Amino acid sequence: MLADHGAEVIRVERSGMLSVPGDPLLRGRRSITLDLKREDARAALRKLVATADGLIDPFRPGRLEQLDLGPDQLHAIRPQLVIGRITGWGQHGPLSQRAGHDINYLALTGLLYAIGPADGRPAVPLNLVADYAGGAMMLAFAMAAALREVAAGAGQGRVIDCAMSEGAALIGSLMFGMKNASLWQEQRERNLLDGGAALYGCYRCSDGLYLAVGAIEPQFRAQLLDRLGLAGDDRFDSLFDPADWPAQREVVADIIGAQPRRHWLDVFEGCDACVSPVLTMEEAANYPHHVARWSFADGDTGPIPAPAPRYGEAPEPLQPSGQPGKDGADILAELGYSSAIAAAILGDKG
Repeated sequence: MLADHGAEVIRVERSGMLSVPGDPLLRGRRSITLDLKREDARAALRKLVATADGLIDPFRPGRLEQLDLGPDQLHAIRPQLVIGRITGWGQHGPLSQRAGHDINYLALTGLLYAIGPADGRPAVPLNLVADYAGGAMMLAFAMAAALREVAAGAGQGRVIDCAMSEGAALIGSLMFGMKNASLWQEQRERNLLDGGAALYGCYRCSDGLYLAVGAIEPQFRAQLLDRLGLAGDDRFDSLFDPADWPAQREVVADIIGAQPRRHWLDVFEGCDACVSPVLTMEEAANYPHHVARWSFADGDTGPIPAPAPRYGEAPEPLQPSGQPGKDGADILAELGYSSAIAAAILGDKG
């Protein structure tokens, strides 16, 4: 996100890390491989810090301090440096040193429990909620805010404690608010937005493809029921009583399930019934609306989501994907190292 929105970003790699060919998450970033267990590599990182506005620390709490690269040492080099520390559990607390992944962080927020079918196990929402939304995007926002503070004249950069578990919980604020107001039940598929409501969920068509239905507001519900041939059906008089949802869902499922998805897309074309096809990733890249807005771009190995949000009607330029470590020699040369010393720091891998 930072690189897409204009920041010059240098990624400091560990050697031997696995990478995805053409990884879109590496676009717009130069890369250098440094073994931070070595003093000459740490010295190179300190030189980088002296030229930087921000640094992102992805290690477990205390690791940078063990390397003599903690916030005190870094701020001694550059007081205005914004240091974003991103972890699963935060910089302190009983779990702060515990390993985890997105699913673990989300599990302890109470939100993973709320996702999935009523008669099955909780559904895994890929690794989107804690890793990317609760972690990376929250950190990008905090980095931008702290960098703005420095630009406005603050003499000391912030140290940001970004815990993926807390960011994921924050994303679920609406659900906690509804629960506190007795408008949300802990059981799955018993609530308005968790697939419980008959008019907010996914339905299988006769060809095995799916429609997503989100007709909550009265004007949208009316159009949906009309196009389904259910206008005036008294079974849908009450749309917010969970006791009525199973019967309503069965009726809607039977109607939608009797026809292929193409039929229903034609039926709902131009209609504000909040009905959409559930697309595969391949279908999404070629969907007419996305094509019209250049929502996907041609990456090194295939279509990828284009940078967003944008600042005008035209798409933001797509920067090429970086390759781990490939810019090491150039970066060290810019810091004033001779080619021989640079080669020694990089272990001849630059």
